[in-house]
Amino acid sequence: MSESPVSNEPPIYRRIADGLRAAILSGELRDGDRLPGENALMAEYGIARATARQALSVLINEGLAVPKRGSGVYVRRFKPIRRHGSRRLARDQWGRGQAIWDSDTRGRPYTVDGLRVAREPAPDDVAAILAASEIWVRRRRYSVDERPVQLATSYFPADLVEGTPITLPDTGPGGVYARLGDLGQAPAHFTEEVQARMPQPEEVTALELPAGTPVVVVRRTAYTAGGTAVEVNIMTLDAASYVLQYDFDA
Repeated sequence: MSESPVSNEPPIYRRIADGLRAAILSGELRDGDRLPGENALMAEYGIARATARQALSVLINEGLAVPKRGSGVYVRRFKPIRRHGSRRLARDQWGRGQAIWDSDTRGRPYTVDGLRVAREPAPDDVAAILAASEIWVRRRRYSVDERPVQLATSYFPADLVEGTPITLPDTGPGGVYARLGDLGQAPAHFTEEVQARMPQPEEVTALELPAGTPVVVVRRTAYTAGGTAVEVNIMTLDAASYVLQYDFDA
């Protein structure tokens, strides 16, 4: 009895996914385009619904597509933001009245929404760093190319920034770091801690994250030349939308 030849060909759901991926990466399918649905794939390839679902799931899990309930599966092709850790925070940037985000986006359109500014009691961990029991908090969401990419919450010692533009929606040219400089408390050193995790439900909603997409949490503390902490900023990034770049001297 002869044995059946072993096929090295990948399973059909994988071949379908490979074809769709190639169309996405080549630009044939663009960001926001609707992918062929399960019924269309079943008719075209003569496959079962479960197989069609597997093919689409491959692209969803790779972050190239996102399902929209009751509508279909759509291409999610987004050019990652290159976040240069040191360059974006350079005094030459905010000292000239430029926004830090100008360094990140390099001409791509970005918006800030959901801005809330309030005076609050300091969380214990923030109070320990800023040596302040009361703080001013700035919460906001950033979008690039109309896609939400980051949530940010900044904390400042209330006694330091009370009555300054830092407590207003519009902080003026150069943002909060330029205003700290006006107070004689310009940041001279930054420390960042980076952690990857799965998002909380409210983060999934705010960042419109596809299923299975992690976030990167960057916790930054700004210090004056004298070593005084003047800001704690906690940023939650859509991991699929960023490349984090850090340069170091040997």
